[in-house]
Amino acid sequence: MSVPAEDHAGFGRRGLFAGAAAAVAATVVAGETKAYAQHAPPGQGGPTGSEEAVRAERPRPVGQIPQLRGMWIASVLNIDWPSRAGLSVARQRAELHSLLDTAVARRLNAVVLQVRPTADALWPSPFEPWAECLSGVQGRDPGWDPLGEAVAAAHARGLELHAWFNPYRVAMHADPGRLTATHPARVHPEWTVAYGGKLYYNPGLPEVRQFVQDAMVDAVVRYPVDAVHWDDYFYPYPISGASFPDGATFARYGSGFSTVAAWRRHNIDTLVQEMSARIAAVRPGTRFGISPFGVWRNRAHDAEGAAVGATLQTYDDLYADSRRWVREGWLDYIAPQLYWHIGHPSADYATLAAWWAQTVRGQGVDLYIGEALYRAGAAGQAAAWSDPAELSRHLRLTRELPEVRGHIFFSADQVVEDRIKAMARVVADHYPTTVPPR
Repeated sequence: MSVPAEDHAGFGRRGLFAGAAAAVAATVVAGETKAYAQHAPPGQGGPTGSEEAVRAERPRPVGQIPQLRGMWIASVLNIDWPSRAGLSVARQRAELHSLLDTAVARRLNAVVLQVRPTADALWPSPFEPWAECLSGVQGRDPGWDPLGEAVAAAHARGLELHAWFNPYRVAMHADPGRLTATHPARVHPEWTVAYGGKLYYNPGLPEVRQFVQDAMVDAVVRYPVDAVHWDDYFYPYPISGASFPDGATFARYGSGFSTVAAWRRHNIDTLVQEMSARIAAVRPGTRFGISPFGVWRNRAHDAEGAAVGATLQTYDDLYADSRRWVREGWLDYIAPQLYWHIGHPSADYATLAAWWAQTVRGQGVDLYIGEALYRAGAAGQAAAWSDPAELSRHLRLTRELPEVRGHIFFSADQVVEDRIKAMARVVADHYPTTVPPR
């Protein structure tokens, strides 16, 4: 999940396995089962291919939540949870349950928990080490299963649990030597690139695309998560004067593409399409959603873009063609991060909300809006964010856009703290009663 500066301004998924495509689904599932069995710990196996193939033939459910009310729980750098690394198991559990209780108290119905923050895991993954944010030491067993308990505890409270993964980020630093010795990025240094002081998997490598999908699908096989959720980190945010170092990869794999940008977008499109199919194959009830940066393209660059003037565009700068994912039906929901206030001079919330509503119209993809609760009452923000009613106005405005089916607030720590009672105002104005997730 990015916290951008103010001036950053085929097949349908649900029908993928219908009819004749059932045979394709059976093939995909057989591959999933084989791959899972090869890596799963002793005594744990994947689903049977025949059972999953039958399930995959059925269309995906549409519109499961009448009104999604969610909050992100960020684990990277201990932003939200755990409050710091190295806490006791009892304390970690208590903090997690407290956040879920807060969600219930705020009449929310979903939490989006970051379970793969830096190519490490909040579950006993056979692919990647235990997450550093738990114990303070990457690879150290925390003594419990955070994702497993989070799913059970959320469901017991009537909350959906969306498992939030970051596909390509390896580390918030660029030193492979700081990773655990068995980390895949150390075993395969050729998979990684350093950029802007951070370490990433190279999205242009087919073996990387396969591996990161395997690592994420493992969690979907093991746990009844309600959704797989990605945020806005595909190719990293651009740094002035620095080029992402994938020239050799483009020379190897980019034939047939007129530009590096087109090839990079193809890489991300392929990741999205393949992951969509794999989720549907192994657990059809699990949805797939992405929360991209809120500006696809400015109208000045593309006649079909939004009438805004943001200095960053996800299509051009992150190589993420978020509009195409909607049009192709690869997603069940999209949750653009509209982290600006109403009337922002270069990225007006109202203009962008209307653009996204038009984009999803008739596509069978749910639209949820990512809301910048973290800005409310924070130092250095525009004057609008000092008004406790700003976020409430966002929800009032989107009532006039029937395609907007909910909101997700960034992030849990601010839902708890609620500096100027902006979240309390949202609840009072718009969430008078609970809305069950199903």
